[in-house]
Amino acid sequence: MSNEDDTDDLEEFEEATTPEGPQASPEESAESDFVEYGIEDKPPLLESIFLGFQHYLTMIGATVAIPLALISVMSLQGVTITDSQQAQLIGTFFVVSGVATLAQTTIGNRYPLVQGGTFSMLAPAIAIIFALTADGAGFELVMRELQGAIIVAALAEVVIGYAGIMGTLKRYLSPVVIAPVIALIGLALFNTPQIINPTGAETSQQNWWLLGLTLLLIVAFSQYLDKYSRYVRLFPVLLGIVAAWIVAAALSFTGMYSEGAVGYVNFEAVTSATLIQPVTPLQWGMPEFTPAFAIGMFAGVVASMVESFGDYHAVARLSGVSAPSKKRINHGIGMEGLGNMFAGVMGTGNGSTSYSENIGAIGITGVASRYVVQVGAIVMLVVGYVGYFGQLVATIPAPIVGGLFIAMFGQIAAVGLSNLKFVDLDSSRNVFIIGISLFAGLAIPAYMGTFSGPAEFQTGMENAAVIGPVLGEKLVSDTIFVVGSTGMAVGGLIGFVLDNTIDGTREERGLEDWERIAEDEGDFQSIVDRLGGGSDDEPAPGAD
Repeated sequence: MSNEDDTDDLEEFEEATTPEGPQASPEESAESDFVEYGIEDKPPLLESIFLGFQHYLTMIGATVAIPLALISVMSLQGVTITDSQQAQLIGTFFVVSGVATLAQTTIGNRYPLVQGGTFSMLAPAIAIIFALTADGAGFELVMRELQGAIIVAALAEVVIGYAGIMGTLKRYLSPVVIAPVIALIGLALFNTPQIINPTGAETSQQNWWLLGLTLLLIVAFSQYLDKYSRYVRLFPVLLGIVAAWIVAAALSFTGMYSEGAVGYVNFEAVTSATLIQPVTPLQWGMPEFTPAFAIGMFAGVVASMVESFGDYHAVARLSGVSAPSKKRINHGIGMEGLGNMFAGVMGTGNGSTSYSENIGAIGITGVASRYVVQVGAIVMLVVGYVGYFGQLVATIPAPIVGGLFIAMFGQIAAVGLSNLKFVDLDSSRNVFIIGISLFAGLAIPAYMGTFSGPAEFQTGMENAAVIGPVLGEKLVSDTIFVVGSTGMAVGGLIGFVLDNTIDGTREERGLEDWERIAEDEGDFQSIVDRLGGGSDDEPAPGAD
């Protein structure tokens, strides 16, 4: 590029950051030209209801996938879960999502980000399930242990957020670290039972054609047919799931699928559901607190915070505003911690964080309105108490969920890798760190998977030379097992240490670009600022 071109780019950037306009880079402005409704816009109420429902439908796959994954894993481990408990668990996810989203968009970071279950906490949850079911734990005990682990880990997140620690760490968390962590959220779950073997039998009983049909439909709607219809472009995942479910339901109704077959749809579970289902705090009982489980869950929370850190930058870029300040990041993470505590108290068995899928929805629809997201949150809150809806979702066969997982996890991995656009990939140190973080994040959890559970792992640690007595302690060995079984925790820790100890310039690591497009600290007004006499009308993020 010539010096003249560099000068033109600099002039464009300076013009974009003057008091007359939002602090957005030329690149951001180009990416935000499609925005139909900005963050501060309030479409008419009826239109907002449909837009908000549509917003949530683009993420319904993830909202449903996580409780279905927990249910499936526990079932494969021999845990008995009734149809009503399944519907209740799914409904709880919708209720928590609605409440957490309202909290984040009103008194949190105020970005149009939907909050809901997180895949980063799914891996440690599965590790905890394996550990508990190996000792014969039942459904309610497993849920109480998950509740306790989430509450403790969430409390730490609240402190990290509101104490300003996450904002301070901003200078140390470069895209070199964030990209592998987010990518591993998807890559580490490639061997989930719904994809590999939904029955848990010694030989795979997967219904590959139904899984393939689901994946084919999602790919067709999202990549080939989207240009022909706005509705197809908005709802490719929903259309794919519904179409595949209709096929499975038809085969089940005609008797081609018998009860118990992989792909069978149980209609009786829906007809026996209640109209209103109870979703209440501590519905599975008082939480149980096991230190090793809490530490393992905190590893998932850390990965969730790093993912959210990237999400805040992405949603700002797509919404046409400046990158988030440290203050906005801190309030967002603190509120996510409170959302996680609420999820623990309600008993989702998972946490609550910002949805990367939500950012993709903004990119597809051009609707970045905070008001629209809040209206959608209210709709999801109401839906969560409708028993028929939760039970209908629970009838989705495992192969359909498996097809959804392939498309979804692949997208999450790609979202993570997209952060490398800020990084100098001609730098050998960057390539080395990214590569070893990704490989270790896959290899070490695979090694942990060779053990039947933490008890067998503890026996192996006791026999370790010299440090065996230390590693053999139950608390130590259980912690190593749960953390080591969580791919994004392994990759994130290795990447963080290497990226901050191996020589590299801030520009080389991608930090300069992030700081260059960040909003001023005074641009964000917290709930305390607004109640303390600040303007009721907060300027759009990034406005002067």
